[in-house]
Amino acid sequence: MKIHTLDGRDRVKAIGVGIGVSILTAAFMLATAKAGVSPLPKALGLAFAESVLGRTLPLPVGLLFHTVWTTAFSVLYVVVFRDALTFMRALALGIALWIFVLVFFFPVVGWGFFGLGVGPKLIVGAAIPHLLFALFLWGLCRAVFRQSRPAYL
Repeated sequence: MKIHTLDGRDRVKAIGVGIGVSILTAAFMLATAKAGVSPLPKALGLAFAESVLGRTLPLPVGLLFHTVWTTAFSVLYVVVFRDALTFMRALALGIALWIFVLVFFFPVVGWGFFGLGVGPKLIVGAAIPHLLFALFLWGLCRAVFRQSRPAYL
């Protein structure tokens, strides 16, 4: 693992990938919430912002938090793994973030450790967007950061 210095062009690309991943994952989560199949009581970014600020907020505030968070970790993925932007590394990041959500964010927003204060379905409900995060991150990086050899694993 090596920290890479990104030039201006790569920095813009990495931020663009992060925003793209954010849009794709948010679209999935909003669609599942609207269809009534998401086990989460509300968007996690919104729940976290409301917990931190102590008041009810509109959905765009939660989406902004989601975008900043997703973009930051997408850029981190590129900075750390610029020479080998593999699916397995994206998946490892997605799993690490999923675990962080289960043990930090869920308790902070009042859903309990692992979301068990709401129900065990939250564990899988949080896993799916993080798997999609990994898939979208890897796919967009493959499209934006062309590599001399394919980075599958």
